[in-house]
Amino acid sequence: MSDDDSDKTRVRLDKWLWAARFYKTRSLAADEIAKGRVQVNGQAAKPSREVREGDTIELRQQQSARTVQVHGLSHVRGPAPVAQALYAETEESIALRAKQAEQRRFGTEPAQTIEQGRPTKRDRRKLADWDRWSAAVEPPPRGRS
Repeated sequence: MSDDDSDKTRVRLDKWLWAARFYKTRSLAADEIAKGRVQVNGQAAKPSREVREGDTIELRQQQSARTVQVHGLSHVRGPAPVAQALYAETEESIALRAKQAEQRRFGTEPAQTIEQGRPTKRDRRKLADWDRWSAAVEPPPRGRS
C-alpha cells in the first residue's frame, strides 16, 4: 500500500466535518471537537483523529444532536450535494430531530413565563397610570389612641 492509497482512506476528523459542511471552517470544527460535542464510534475524539468509511459520528449543533454514518471521505470542501453524499444520517437521529423541532414549535413562549424582571413598555405605562390615579392614604396620627 503506497502513501497515496493511505491518504485516500484516512482524513482528519476536523477536515472531514468541514468538507461535509457541518461547520463553516476547520477551526470551528476543531473547537467543537475540543469542547466534547463530537464523538466517533461512541468515544470522545480529537481533531486529528482519522475518520474511516463506516464510522459513526455523533455531533451536537445548537439545540439538536445528529448521528451520521460515514459513507465517503474528502479532503476538500465541495458543493452541498457532493458533501451530502459523504454521510447518511441515521433514522433514529432524523426522528429525534423532528420530535425536538415539534416540541420547540409548540412549546411555551419564553417571554410569557417571566414573572419578574425588567418591566416592558406596556407594564411601565400601566404602573404610571396606577400611580397617577391612586389615592394617597395618610397614616393615622401617632401618640393618642
